[in-house]
Amino acid sequence: MNFAREEIFRGKRVFLTGHTGFKGSWLSLWLHHLGAEVTGYALAPPTDPSHFVVADIQSCVVKHHEADIRDAERLNAAMKAADPDIVLHLAAQSVVRTSYEIPRETFDVNVIGTIGVLDAIRALGKPVAALMVTSDKCYENVEQVWGYREQDALGEHDPYGGSKGAAEIAIRSYRHSFFPVDRIDRHGVRLASARAGNVIGGGDWTRHALMVDVFESLAGGEPIRVRSPGALRPWQHVLQCLSGYLTIAGKLLGDDATDYCSGWNIGPLPGNELPVEKVVEFFLQCWGEGSYVDASDPNQPPEANILRLCIDKAIWNLDWRPRWSVYQSLEKAAEWYRAYLENPRDIRSVSLAQIAEYEQALVTP
Repeated sequence: MNFAREEIFRGKRVFLTGHTGFKGSWLSLWLHHLGAEVTGYALAPPTDPSHFVVADIQSCVVKHHEADIRDAERLNAAMKAADPDIVLHLAAQSVVRTSYEIPRETFDVNVIGTIGVLDAIRALGKPVAALMVTSDKCYENVEQVWGYREQDALGEHDPYGGSKGAAEIAIRSYRHSFFPVDRIDRHGVRLASARAGNVIGGGDWTRHALMVDVFESLAGGEPIRVRSPGALRPWQHVLQCLSGYLTIAGKLLGDDATDYCSGWNIGPLPGNELPVEKVVEFFLQCWGEGSYVDASDPNQPPEANILRLCIDKAIWNLDWRPRWSVYQSLEKAAEWYRAYLENPRDIRSVSLAQIAEYEQALVTP
């Protein structure tokens, strides 16, 4: 199955939480391009500017709900009205450093919010393909040099990672308790989760995100302040990450959906993990100018130093594989931000052009 070639999403009703965020806005645009009817449910765009606004993503959705994922009554009503074939849950408090500032809210949004989506799916009482998105930081990080596998222990040390590990446990509990695979013919709910690596790409203005620090410094003519130059992460382009989500969702729509009701790592191929400093250096090469300084602070909130994902399961069982290297991903990010500086009113066409490029990469042997 290859969603870039097949029309598996055309005419499908999709309920997407978090559609105003960075990944959610790109996913809304791609689903619209694929012919899906998207209902979005999220808070107002979390940043100004945002990809959601500058690329006019609201025109891509048939219904735009600005509401809190923890508002069970509004969520249930919105999902029921959408009558979805597919539910994609991306809404979250998505920043590690912010989780130290608002730990209780981070757990509330990421765990109770996810449970609210699962309960809304239960209330539908109909067959639906459901993908819950968590994070690669859901794993208990022991600073190992090999990638984490789907069966590894859950639960990170920081509040963000802990909340994502707890969300995964909640998803697994609901799958066993309410949506068991061996009784799928009765309830019809095909439930999976996705754990993605660090995402980069144009249109990201998320607080504390690396690309934001890089772009804003370059746009302002200032050196880039690199907080954790040695931190190793599994970098991938936002479209590569979303192609994994769409592949899982497509599989959940198939006759053999029971084979895919589990957790999935979506990340880059081995060798695409780079320390932050190397990412910044290559971005500067793509940009053609600029500099950076080491802004390490021994008093900053602790984060994992090494994080890798093993994606063998997705490669062999989903027939999915990454198509852009970390270097291609950085080139595309630089291209997007450069285009935004030159003509922000035409940025939607730039986003669509990059989607078309990635689709072409998907169908290339």
